[in-house]
Amino acid sequence: MSVAVQRMVVFGENIQDLRKVASLVNFLEYQADIAVYETQLLELLNGQRAAETIAILIAELSNTRLTAVLERLADQPKPIPTYLLQSSQGAALPVRLEKHFFGMLNFPPTYSELLGVVQEVELFLQSSQNVRVDQFGALYKHLAGNSQRINQVREMIKQVAATDATVLILGESGTGKEVVARNTHRFSTRADKPFVPVNCGAIPPELLESELFGHEKGSFTGAISARQGRFEIADGGTLFLDEIGDMPLSMQVKLLRVIQERTFERVGSSRSISVDVRIIAATHHNLEQLVKEGKFRMDLYYRLNVFPIDMPPLRERVVDIPILIREFINKLVREKRGALKLNECAVAALSKYYWPGNVRELSNLIERLSILYPRQTVKWSDLPERFRPNQDWIAELESAASLNDGNAFKPPGDFSLPPAGLDLKTYLTELEVSLLTQALDQCGWVVARAAKLLELQRTTLVEKMRKFNLSRPHETTNL
Repeated sequence: MSVAVQRMVVFGENIQDLRKVASLVNFLEYQADIAVYETQLLELLNGQRAAETIAILIAELSNTRLTAVLERLADQPKPIPTYLLQSSQGAALPVRLEKHFFGMLNFPPTYSELLGVVQEVELFLQSSQNVRVDQFGALYKHLAGNSQRINQVREMIKQVAATDATVLILGESGTGKEVVARNTHRFSTRADKPFVPVNCGAIPPELLESELFGHEKGSFTGAISARQGRFEIADGGTLFLDEIGDMPLSMQVKLLRVIQERTFERVGSSRSISVDVRIIAATHHNLEQLVKEGKFRMDLYYRLNVFPIDMPPLRERVVDIPILIREFINKLVREKRGALKLNECAVAALSKYYWPGNVRELSNLIERLSILYPRQTVKWSDLPERFRPNQDWIAELESAASLNDGNAFKPPGDFSLPPAGLDLKTYLTELEVSLLTQALDQCGWVVARAAKLLELQRTTLVEKMRKFNLSRPHETTNL
């Protein structure tokens, strides 16, 4: 059941900035209260309507004042998701302060960003009460999304984290298996101990034993000194065995013994070493099939498969793609590595893509687009060809979009489909011609200004004018 979002508090120094943000919140039909002093903020959080407050939006402050505000918020009996509104010119926030925020948004935030805040807050309010807001914020950010599948993964992490059970994470490459492993460690009683990852598929078989168990000086050619293995380094913490399906059979036997007895010997030594290590393994292989083929030991499989977590491919959680896009863009902004926007047609196209590289591929695409189109709105036509579905109407709709206020074009509210239907391509063409003509008229037929109004390249607008034979009335224009 959805939790009703009722009120947000907007806090900062500049009253005009706060009113601007409050108006955006009000436009989304949520109440926004403004506070410019800490005492006002605390009164709103502790007053008669305190229960209605579900989020705090803090405009950029000096680090000194921000620290003081966060300390006061930490003393509140009710944890409230808190977001920081940062301008693009603002200085990077120290990590010691950043960790206190549920998320960070651009200033001024867009409607879609505020809707994302509402979605995150609702998800937090629906979560179990024993999860702290800072914990849930980290879990949400690293496993962004609100699909049923990703919610199930979060719930499984919360269930298994407090135990010492061995976890086996399954899923295609790029789905975020290491993210699940790190969160399982982070929310466990071992969180203050090491998290040690090992990619079993990236280490040559002849070196894997030394990598895991360590070696003594002179135990093999090149062993010029004694060296700890990953098991010793992870003592008291978590050892993450990534791509366990690529481990050679000879090493599988030795790993099984360590899991069973919690002891091992370094290469070249007969002295047993005891360790207290939690094992989390991951693979993109079908281990049951590898067992049938004799490539993976059945007894090791059952030792690892105590608590399996299946990470869904991105194509099976399409509803999460807009949330992931926003999170990746926000991450680039926080790291001062660029900023951009994607219009609705571009997001719709990405939602239809197959995503063989899953979340990793989407992250790489957003970073690439931020380099190609810094601080611009990325349109469907700007996407690399393989991400664009072969549908002419998307291109037509893209051209017809009115982007003056950053929102995608919407048809008139009183328009309805005629009973006999219509020719969609013809309708969109007429609509595009109408919008082009209106823009040119509004700009006195100065092509450069009209192109800017439509957020098109000048050459693109010229080509469209030629295509539709558009020229100033009663005048022939050489384009």
